[in-house]
Amino acid sequence: MIGLDISSSSLKLVELGQNASGHYVVNRIGQQALEDGWVIEGQVERFDEVADAVRRLVARSGTKIRRVAMALPQASVITRKITVPAGLREDEMQLQVETEVNQYVPFSMDEVSLDYCVMGPSSAAADELDVMVAASRKDKVQDRQALAEAAGLEPAVLDIESYASRLAISRWSACLPRQGQDAVIALFEIGAYSTGLKVLSNDELLYDRDQAFGGAQLTHLIAQHYGFSLAQAERHKLDGTLPSSYLMDLHEPYVDSVAQEIGRALQYFFTSTAHHQVDHVLLAGGAATLAGLAVRVQEVTGIDCMVVNPFDSMHLGSGVSPDLLVRDAPAYLVACGLAMRRFHP
Repeated sequence: MIGLDISSSSLKLVELGQNASGHYVVNRIGQQALEDGWVIEGQVERFDEVADAVRRLVARSGTKIRRVAMALPQASVITRKITVPAGLREDEMQLQVETEVNQYVPFSMDEVSLDYCVMGPSSAAADELDVMVAASRKDKVQDRQALAEAAGLEPAVLDIESYASRLAISRWSACLPRQGQDAVIALFEIGAYSTGLKVLSNDELLYDRDQAFGGAQLTHLIAQHYGFSLAQAERHKLDGTLPSSYLMDLHEPYVDSVAQEIGRALQYFFTSTAHHQVDHVLLAGGAATLAGLAVRVQEVTGIDCMVVNPFDSMHLGSGVSPDLLVRDAPAYLVACGLAMRRFHP
């Protein structure tokens, strides 16, 4: 099963395998840029164009796998942890879940796609179970399914983007002291047009909020400053072929502004929740590797900060460039987590 991440600016594909020792192997990665307006806030607005882009990405990647895991944005899914009596039959469990969820969804249950997972015995009562429930509008689920099928793929898993991110960083948090138990981790996923902040502890999502800043702002600044088109600005930014004045005039001020935004986002988290401490800040997304960003964030926040490489310690297949992974790995966090669903159903 391949992982396919659909964002506002690009598609990202990851195919993982495992070797005889049980270690992950990165067999395929690839990305395909999307035009502005084709995908807006996770909603596919130009279906035929995006389906064609998926077909081209799959063909160029060389993968032969057709089963695909995709995800919906957190904002498109309502999640709740509920408790139900232990010992229910499957049909009774389904009815109980639907009854509970009906209280939370703002639309008819006929319009809802519903899934749930039994987490285990409830800590509140010995004769109850904790159940995690996810509900989304059927049309959003059907759009993802139709997109996969139009591109010649078989939709096998529909996840939530934040859950895929959490799965991808679980390998990293397991290397922390006490395997990360009780550590509070702030994950900033810096996209093209927005940045998502997810605060996690003990694999539980404590906080999830989007911020209105992203890597595309730097591309626009470059285009305006040097008279480039946006495509030219993006190419020069990625290739490192900008004039020598770029670092002082644009790069350093932009890095500082992003660090300040991250600091403000954390302060808002502290003031709007019962939590007053974060142990680690992680940066992911396309702009996470900007030179000096992690250092500047640590200076602004006073919190240990690092850039996430979801492929860290994985073996590389013969068709995967190590240089490409070093540059782009943080942008593949969601796609990597989706690909991992092959081994973590």
